[in-house]
Amino acid sequence: MSNEVRAARWSLLVQFALFGLVMSSWLSRMPSIREALGVNAAQLGGLLVVGGLGSLTGALTIGVIVARFGSRAALLAGTVGNVIGFGSIAFATATGDVRFFIAGAFVNGFCGALVNVPINMNAAEVERRIARAILPHFHACFSIGAALGALVGAGFAALHVSITVQILVVLTAVTITRLALFRQATALTLHVPVTTGTGSVSASATKHRNRGAMKQALGAWLEPRTLLLGVVLLAASLAEGTATTWLSLAVVDGFGTPEAAGALAYGTFVSAMTVFRFLGTPLIDRFGRVAVLRVSGVATFTGVLLFVFSPSLATAWIGVLLWGCGAALGNPIAISAASDDPAHAGPRVAVVTSFSTVSSLAAPPLLGLLASQVGARDAMLVIAVVAVVSFSVASQARRRVVTAPEPAPAG
Repeated sequence: MSNEVRAARWSLLVQFALFGLVMSSWLSRMPSIREALGVNAAQLGGLLVVGGLGSLTGALTIGVIVARFGSRAALLAGTVGNVIGFGSIAFATATGDVRFFIAGAFVNGFCGALVNVPINMNAAEVERRIARAILPHFHACFSIGAALGALVGAGFAALHVSITVQILVVLTAVTITRLALFRQATALTLHVPVTTGTGSVSASATKHRNRGAMKQALGAWLEPRTLLLGVVLLAASLAEGTATTWLSLAVVDGFGTPEAAGALAYGTFVSAMTVFRFLGTPLIDRFGRVAVLRVSGVATFTGVLLFVFSPSLATAWIGVLLWGCGAALGNPIAISAASDDPAHAGPRVAVVTSFSTVSSLAAPPLLGLLASQVGARDAMLVIAVVAVVSFSVASQARRRVVTAPEPAPAG
């Protein structure tokens, strides 16, 4: 492994952890945010939807941004944008001005795509250079960062530090670290702009590059394989996101247990998913993406059925473990498959990750409606159905070897 690849690998592991940390640390202080803004739970939920709309906007435009400006510029823009977004949220919590919270939530949602797609692109390129399946390691670091972010929020809350101060402290530390590492993190997919002989960008070259970037980004939405990989990622995101939102409630309502048991069940799910993201990568190298993806679908399907229909909490807990292991590798496998061709990785990863964004927007309210009708535990059966869909399109993740074109003969 070259020094450049090694530096990119470690820089990206930190970038993924920071992405999880900065997002979860403030979300863990929702009671404080609600109090600072003077809103009720329903109003706060409506305000958070704005962040989801920002994420969707970012997911739909990041393909053009990466194709036109490159992953380094996109990641830098996302880092700076987070400073503006979280700064607005901090100001909102300090003054109680909801308008700044709305603006900050939208900017942060948009910038989430500006960070997410470049670091996934570069992590996939590290995987390609090393020729081993390691992308799940990066996603495991995201999970670890999210867990650390929750602990940071809990620590600040225990010390009775205001949410405004917490946001500013975490934002400062994360931004400094991101800026220190972003060059190494994006070195492998650095975009070199088209220039004239004098070193300036010509008007015709810029116009051609703009058209090419737009054509490449829009073309990715017309590729059947890319869209089906999006379905794989949608299934994985739904399996993970549903557990995040509803698992603890399903345990409490479905088995009549204390709230602590529900929290512990969710902790079991996250732990299983994180550990398997580290330990499951040799399976991808040995058996291939398709086989691992299909086994993951079977594990998710079996785990959810066991959780829903188990007569006791003990056997349902085994279902939670299987569910967590099954949800671990779908996300990184889909992104890795979308990045098989480095020249088109940006737009394709943008398309695939947009399916995850749609899942995060639509799933919580729809599953909430279903849970109100049939109960939170039975509502989990939706995940079993989605696992079957993922199993059926798993063949699209088969590795595609892209060879560089032969150089033209001299003269």
